[in-house]
Amino acid sequence: MTSPFTTPTSEGRWTPRLWGTLLVLCAAMFLDALDVSMVGVALPSIGSDLHLTTSTLQWVVSGYILGYGGLLLLGGRTADLLGRRQVFLVALGVFAVASLLGGLVDSGPLLIASRFVKGLSAAFTAPAGLSIITTTFPEGPLRNRALSIYTTCAATGFSMGLVLSGLLTEASWRLTMLLPAPIALIALVAGLKLLPRSAREKDHNGYDIPGAVLGTASMLLLVFTVVQAPQAGWASARTLTSFVAAAVLLTAFVLVERRSAGPLVRLGVLRSGNQVRAQLGAMAFFGSYVGFQFLVTLYMQSLLGWSALHTALAFLPAGALVAVSSTKVGAIVDRFGTQRLIAAGFALMVVGYALFLRVDLDPVYAAVILPSMLLIGAACALVFPSLNIQATNGVEDHEQGMVSGLLNTSVQVGGAIFLAVVTAVVTANTPAHASPQAVLDSYRPGLIVVTGIAVAGLLITLPGLRARRGGHSVLVAGSVPSRPQAEPQPQAERIADAEPVALRD
Repeated sequence: MTSPFTTPTSEGRWTPRLWGTLLVLCAAMFLDALDVSMVGVALPSIGSDLHLTTSTLQWVVSGYILGYGGLLLLGGRTADLLGRRQVFLVALGVFAVASLLGGLVDSGPLLIASRFVKGLSAAFTAPAGLSIITTTFPEGPLRNRALSIYTTCAATGFSMGLVLSGLLTEASWRLTMLLPAPIALIALVAGLKLLPRSAREKDHNGYDIPGAVLGTASMLLLVFTVVQAPQAGWASARTLTSFVAAAVLLTAFVLVERRSAGPLVRLGVLRSGNQVRAQLGAMAFFGSYVGFQFLVTLYMQSLLGWSALHTALAFLPAGALVAVSSTKVGAIVDRFGTQRLIAAGFALMVVGYALFLRVDLDPVYAAVILPSMLLIGAACALVFPSLNIQATNGVEDHEQGMVSGLLNTSVQVGGAIFLAVVTAVVTANTPAHASPQAVLDSYRPGLIVVTGIAVAGLLITLPGLRARRGGHSVLVAGSVPSRPQAEPQPQAERIADAEPVALRD
């Protein structure tokens, strides 16, 4: 249900307070992406200053991923049950404090602990923020425009983080940790005034404590296992045992959710073909891009000898293209629908990744690297907002947090899994004491895997195009009371709450 004070004017213009609400939420998303990209460039300086080994240093990154990816399901459902505004603001305050502590500590374990807490807080702000948007802006053109701006802030934050980290690390790596703190505090103060209040869900049939424990434990163990697998060995007893344990926990989680009166994740949402394609597409989209960014950063800095700032500027055209297109994507979604844009975006990603296979040890940036960056930037501008719109369309307000947490979990788990796979492929193909050309040759199989992941994302999307052309319904019926729509939505999907009927997708 939309908030009265954020209702657009009769001419369809957004009120100043509506813009303020969106900017607060965008600031949190911006910070999440900024924090992820900034720390990578600062790692060598952190290791040198705190005397950390490589295996310990990786946990500065992995600790954040573990907290973020492991608790997203719990964060999304908590926002539904306890109130989205309350959960968002508390988590944002924790994020600010953890950022401050991360820049002041003089111990590796304390730094890793602060990163885990930041990831944990982001696991609550991300689904709460997305669900505030989807319950504040009515489904249709208004929500599509808001989500396109919101998701653009993630790409902009990631791109700016690369550039800012290159500049700030020259002075001190601590500045990269401290920078998010004042931004988070400003957003927190503004949020106290601007964010719409949301009531706690009253008729939720109790708290699914067993599901929360099993879901959180399974996600934490899965992410931990994937992060550690390249170092421990994919076929090692430790890795295989951890995967089996994660599978057992996930199976137990599914069984509990099927029987729970108030589940952490209502499995009925996955009866919608569009919902499943959105979740799998999110995994392929982020997994392929993270793998690509990892390989290209190694290529530019290790083989070409570029500085951190030079490397960041090489990625900048992609982020700039996303930022410039932010206000237009919503209108394009209104006209063509999410399925077509996701398919077109994945096609651009495939071409962009494939073109990068042409690189050598003396590339001409404008002719070899820039075309890939522009194609990938255009793909991100189309795919990421469309996935968010597709996942949240047709979902009742009381489940928006749950679906938002599920989507963000798909993004993070996809990134962790596919990055680990790409890393393993590159490591397996790198000979000892390799020449620069041999190292470059070892990167190519990894780039082929990245391209294959994007192709898989494209193939996942195609059934939705066929269903759309055939005029089939994409929805699972349920017993949820219908709610009025502010705008016509030919592409919206309606998701079940109770007994399913035939799915014609």
